[in-house]
Amino acid sequence: MTVRVTWVQPEDLVGHELRQAAEDGRDARAVARRWYEAGGAPAPERAGASPAPAPELRALAERLLDELALLESPSGQDEPTDLAAIRAACPDWPAPRRDARPVAEERLHAAWLGRAAGCLLGKPVEKLPLDGIRALARATGNWPLTTWFTARGLPAPLAAAHPFNRRSAPCSLAENIDGMPEDDDLDHPLLTLLLLRRHGPSFTTGDLARLWLDELPAGRTFTAERIAYRNLLDGIEPPHTARYRNPFREWIGAQIRADVHGWTHPGDPASAAEQAHRDAVLSHTANGVYGAMFTAAALAEAAGGASDVHGCLAAGLRVVPPRSRFARAVRTGIATARAHASFDTVADRLHTKYGGYHWVHVVPNAALLAAALTHADGDFSHSICRAVEGGWDTDSNGATAGSLAGLLAGTPALLPDRWTAPLKNRLATSVPGFDGVGFDELARQTHRLTLEETLCP
Repeated sequence: MTVRVTWVQPEDLVGHELRQAAEDGRDARAVARRWYEAGGAPAPERAGASPAPAPELRALAERLLDELALLESPSGQDEPTDLAAIRAACPDWPAPRRDARPVAEERLHAAWLGRAAGCLLGKPVEKLPLDGIRALARATGNWPLTTWFTARGLPAPLAAAHPFNRRSAPCSLAENIDGMPEDDDLDHPLLTLLLLRRHGPSFTTGDLARLWLDELPAGRTFTAERIAYRNLLDGIEPPHTARYRNPFREWIGAQIRADVHGWTHPGDPASAAEQAHRDAVLSHTANGVYGAMFTAAALAEAAGGASDVHGCLAAGLRVVPPRSRFARAVRTGIATARAHASFDTVADRLHTKYGGYHWVHVVPNAALLAAALTHADGDFSHSICRAVEGGWDTDSNGATAGSLAGLLAGTPALLPDRWTAPLKNRLATSVPGFDGVGFDELARQTHRLTLEETLCP
């Protein structure tokens, strides 16, 4: 019997690493030729494993992955991973704030609810192409999006052509929602709460690694996080865990771990970004790390209560090397949103420009997130709906958009009831000690951490 373990088997990773090499400018043609001549498959478009198992290619795959790691990347100078090099590349790096006030508990409550609602909105259409998302919503009179997806009234041929996410649909369609189901976009903020509770803001990347091994089930990790987890079990130390045979190191995973780092540094984007960097380098490099830093800085700016959404995006850009693909994508997303009144047109333009990337890669999703938030201009419903309407990593983008828009709203009372009531103040998770927790309780715990970090920076 052949066991398929998604996201980690070497014969499934070579295609992804070849794709990564093309994106960062490495010349991998010789390696690609050997791989395909041996019968290797290209990277699967959406799944975590190639369509057919090929264990006979495993030894070759391991050798080729190691060869690919030795190829020099011409983008390395503009896209460093080391924090000192990142700071040196950022001419407008923000000064640390020492006088920021703690963020209000109700603002954090709105952020938690916003993150959950945006994530839940995107769950049933995760992995679907943009035309499929549009077709499903239009068929039920929900385009542009104004509420949850539903299978009610959906023509059978359309449902067969664009099936909702198999794992998520039973808990995330309008007719099925009963509290917030488990999702890694919520599991990781919970783990960050545990991390800061145990080690405080001076935690190390090693502290996070030990926390994962203690509290995070391996089966609840995906893409770069699963590779890093495997590397830890193999005795590889951080930050090498992010680089060793990890073709997902510039995907979106570190970004979904950044929220609590931002929430607990109100008005201090620099400190939030530095803390997010220590978290991100366990599993990511370069643009993957920038996603976490950008998000943490933008959320810190929002938590400070003195900026609108556009100021928050600007704060996020100040901690990202301006010549990186990530920074260029954010600027493109903002400019495209400002240039077009129709968000369908915005999304089409971004898909034309970034459609060659995998749907979980951080770069296209950065462009879309920035565009959605810019286009929505701070409106909560528009923020999460635009983020999901644009496709790609729908639940992650919806979650981050909801987190920022919730912070800017400032209180749960200003979030529309259609988004918060179905959550029933209940979150399912496999993170120990949190299953069934209420979002009000999570806000209280986060608020305590905010007080501690403000008093003892």
